[in-house]
Amino acid sequence: MLKTSAVAEPRRLTLHAGDGVPLAVDARGDARDPALVFAHGFGQTRHAWNATTAALAEAGWRCLTMDARGHGDSGWRGDGHYDFSQFVDDLVRLARVPEQKPILVGASMGGLLGLVAQAEHAVFRALVLVDITPRWEAAGVERVLTFMRAHPQGFANVEEASAAIANYLPQRAQRYRRDPGRPERLRRLLVSDANGRLRWHWDPRLLDTIATGSERQQSRLLDAARRIHVPTLLVSGERSDVVSDDTIAEFLRCVPHAQHVCVSRATHMIAGDDNAAFTAAVARFVAPLRTNRIEDRP
Repeated sequence: MLKTSAVAEPRRLTLHAGDGVPLAVDARGDARDPALVFAHGFGQTRHAWNATTAALAEAGWRCLTMDARGHGDSGWRGDGHYDFSQFVDDLVRLARVPEQKPILVGASMGGLLGLVAQAEHAVFRALVLVDITPRWEAAGVERVLTFMRAHPQGFANVEEASAAIANYLPQRAQRYRRDPGRPERLRRLLVSDANGRLRWHWDPRLLDTIATGSERQQSRLLDAARRIHVPTLLVSGERSDVVSDDTIAEFLRCVPHAQHVCVSRATHMIAGDDNAAFTAAVARFVAPLRTNRIEDRP
């Protein structure tokens, strides 16, 4: 188990997309170790993975997390145009950073990008999809988008933003009240505008393209799923309204070798609802897929 400072603190990297957009990346762990690439969901940032990557880096994995374009510390498109294929290309670029082919852990949008990246570019040696399937429940996605469209004028302070999240995720409200570090972590998800108001740290123009255009990708996604032959794990939340028994069953028909784990009492936001259970599920899946460190190879 690694105990070095390289594991404890992530190292900030910057990739440049094919169209020049800068992409913010955090790297944890030793570069000689087998790699895991993490892709966050729509409207999130790379910090959504902090607890999981800290644990897995200590267990001997190199963990790479990236803010998708238009999110967090990555660049925004000057023209406001975002295309699903651009996101796929960015993920492929990240997957080619490690010397060894990595394993993908992708939540929601990140999982869909991973499906297409693997089917069309074969850049991963295994996939972990977090509460997402090629076909999803429209009502659950609309609930997410409704939250993202709310508060167009931003927030006066972190407390207002925290209250908005507590209303959206009531299952976490009590835990948040007991967590003294919560305001600092929440601040990473916000950015100050010219008037000093706090806004979510993603380009609001994303809602005009990616959020509304993803359904047009469903035939591409289903085709991608049928072309997946690497080891695959689907982690779903018991209380998710984005995936359902029907969408999970369809996915398992498309990828019959896939494994499925359901996290008890978790919603669509599994890693935040029960990070310990989520991280344990990922660790169990990737353990037998571990390869030798680069220096240990003959």
